[in-house]
Amino acid sequence: MSGYKLVWFVPREALDATREAVFAEGAGVIGEYTHCSWYTEGTGTFLGGAGTSPSVGRAGREERVAELRVETVVPADRIDAVVAALRGAHPYEEPAVDVYPLA
Repeated sequence: MSGYKLVWFVPREALDATREAVFAEGAGVIGEYTHCSWYTEGTGTFLGGAGTSPSVGRAGREERVAELRVETVVPADRIDAVVAALRGAHPYEEPAVDVYPLA
């Protein structure tokens, strides 16, 4: 498969919404299987600067949030639509999204 590995970090309560959004745009297909993803728990940290409006905590204070790291695959011709759908479904003002090319 040529394409990308998409990784994002999300609070547990938004897991299903973000997964459904990326799958609706063509992510998560491996052979005859759909909705393929992997996730694990961790802790995200951030400190919002002046002018931010964090969905968790408040600007000017470092926050620690229980999050899930979610991974899935995306065909090359769907990456822009998938990332846009993810950003639209994500509750964070600035979601952390990583895109890695697959060999």
